[in-house]
Amino acid sequence: MSQLATAVSRVILRQPVSDPMSGFFMLQRKVLDATVHDLSGLGFKILLDILATVKQPLSIAEVPYQFRERFAGESKLDELVIWEYGMLLADKTLGRFVPVRFLTFSLIGGLGVFIHMAVLIVGLRGLTLGFTTAQSAATGIAMMCNFVLNNLLTYRDRRLRGWAWCKGLVSFMLACSIGALANIGIATYLFDHRTQGMVAALAGVLVGSVWNYAVTQLYTWGPNRATTSFTLVGTLADFTLSVLIRRG
Repeated sequence: MSQLATAVSRVILRQPVSDPMSGFFMLQRKVLDATVHDLSGLGFKILLDILATVKQPLSIAEVPYQFRERFAGESKLDELVIWEYGMLLADKTLGRFVPVRFLTFSLIGGLGVFIHMAVLIVGLRGLTLGFTTAQSAATGIAMMCNFVLNNLLTYRDRRLRGWAWCKGLVSFMLACSIGALANIGIATYLFDHRTQGMVAALAGVLVGSVWNYAVTQLYTWGPNRATTSFTLVGTLADFTLSVLIRRG
């Protein structure tokens, strides 16, 4: 697995290194100062992050060492570590065009659409619920699934636990509810002004997705979640009020 990861990493490295996955290295302070503001910060392979970020080739000396057989503990390698590694590689190749977190956030949002439709069908046909009840349940469950997956994958390095998880779920659902309103509002406005239906719908989805990503990154998984939760509620309330006034 390490050899495969090293081989893949050479795609983004600016110079050959036999073990860019190592956590045992030394560097001059000026190298860190020149790269620290452009580091991805995804996962824990900081040497790979630095080597992929540096703008000019470095003078590198490698000192070989050999591991003994493990006698305690266990490897950190699991599916989620592989995911983090893939996120880092994607950020270094695609990050200059679009944030890799946004891509992951959007993929999970697309999965949420299928979850929504599945729950809706079960509610209507299996449980014979009314449409409003089934739609509400499908919306809530899809939002919860999206939050859980984003907390586990998109924001694994910032994932919420305990009470912070509960508050994060509330802020996520609030933000996405406003995103849904923005989606419908933009799509309806464009359609009413003679825009093709599919184009109007895609524009609404794009606006809603960008809104959800930007707001949840700031308030749900941002660095100051505790101090900004009330600000989020106030912002969403103001936004909702302005939408209702304009619609009226």
